[in-house]
Amino acid sequence: MSWIALIGTAIAFVGASLAVGLPCAGSANGVGTVGRAGAGVLSVDPGKFSRVLILQILPGTQGLYGLVVWFLALMKLGFFDGSLVLFTLREGFAFFGACMPVAIGGFIFGIVQGRLGAGGLSLMSKRPKELSKSIILAIMVEFYAILALLTTFMMLNNF
Repeated sequence: MSWIALIGTAIAFVGASLAVGLPCAGSANGVGTVGRAGAGVLSVDPGKFSRVLILQILPGTQGLYGLVVWFLALMKLGFFDGSLVLFTLREGFAFFGACMPVAIGGFIFGIVQGRLGAGGLSLMSKRPKELSKSIILAIMVEFYAILALLTTFMMLNNF
């Protein structure tokens, strides 16, 4: 076992870690943003809790996508069955790069979706029947998160 192989494999593990860590951080930020705005809405009308909760859940999907990629990446690395795959430096960087669409995208999309959810709460608090419009605006970001997930998934399947 060479040092180069260990470094390549370590770089791959860093990519897998970022693939879960960054989207979870983005989701936490987004969920927190909607939660703060939701607390204001609920202070006026506690009966709107279920509507607030729907908009607060949406940014949390980015962390879920990151977790799915993390599991896939660790399976590809042989982490769960004990047959650790040793990557060359080049393969390690390629694996790292394959994890980046969901890592970077999930971080950004979680934050943006939280901002959209908070804005949607503003609309929904003044016009309660407009919840569906708020949800649609927040879900538009989800499409791109799914594209990032699909991109990472397809690239990781080459390993």
